[in-house]
Amino acid sequence: MTNRVLVILLILSIRAHGQQPTPQSLGFRHLTTTYKNDQVDLLVKSKKGDELIPKPLFLFIQGSLPRPLIITYDTTRAYRTFPFNLDSLVLDYHVAIISKPHIPLVTDEKELSKDLNFIDSDTKQFPHAYQERNYLDYYVERNKAVIRFLQKQKWVSSEKLVVAGHSEGSTIAAKLASTSKDVTHLIYLSGNPFGRIMSMIERSRRNETDSSKLAEEDFVYWKSVVKDPEGTAGSGDSNRTTYQFSIPPLDYLNKLSIPVLIGYGTSDYCSPYNDFFRVETIRQKKDNFTFYTYIGLDHNFFHVDKNGNTNYEMYNWDKVGADVYRWLLNQD
Repeated sequence: MTNRVLVILLILSIRAHGQQPTPQSLGFRHLTTTYKNDQVDLLVKSKKGDELIPKPLFLFIQGSLPRPLIITYDTTRAYRTFPFNLDSLVLDYHVAIISKPHIPLVTDEKELSKDLNFIDSDTKQFPHAYQERNYLDYYVERNKAVIRFLQKQKWVSSEKLVVAGHSEGSTIAAKLASTSKDVTHLIYLSGNPFGRIMSMIERSRRNETDSSKLAEEDFVYWKSVVKDPEGTAGSGDSNRTTYQFSIPPLDYLNKLSIPVLIGYGTSDYCSPYNDFFRVETIRQKKDNFTFYTYIGLDHNFFHVDKNGNTNYEMYNWDKVGADVYRWLLNQD
């Protein structure tokens, strides 16, 4: 299944009452701040009527690729910005999400690539400004700046700060939590504690044959990355992106004493590394980690049968979101 179809299935459509969808019509507040002279767009979801009532912040960090937060479709619908239902979370939190750097906040589906990525109309590649900023340290420091901005708002309570991330976002969340005293709870979903390159190799191992040897190509690629770890050239992820996201996040996770929830599907290619990390937390007698395993689910929490076929009709993100909310309730 292509990424385009996967995103359509992952992010459910919302009707916007016959008008061109806007953040406001979808129930969000659109706020802007700056980081290193870059405009930063963010969306905040609050319980209706509670917008100005002080509540803690729940920051969700999405995964990779230059996708707009709101993708409109046939002028009257928009894909859901968050992968899970927020009705429970907004009872206790103001929930925020930050746009990708130099990627429009709202874009029509027709203006995107087949994979729903925002592409430069001239070069047909990811925008250069996005590429220059698409690396771990930029996201971590930018997100810290956004948190400082939000915590200055009267309607944000600083008593608690929950940071959650999925896939690439889990690595950003983990490093942010390990370098910021403001973060009180971390939710790490579908991450790989051993880094991106290990995910790439594991995925290749599952698909290679005696003749293809796909993983060998990954090792060759990794050697080229290590030779030039600050390189920013290329149409996809740059060397700097791959290198920084391949530094094992377990280095960040091991520093944490705050409550951490780690959730992953057992059919995800990251699963063995999360299982190993779980074994290590038990050996080291760490009691601040909770692990939720989703049997037979993949990286995006779809079910995979014994023959390796994925059932995209079964949407499990709302169950994950409900588990996250219940876990947070138990931390109080």
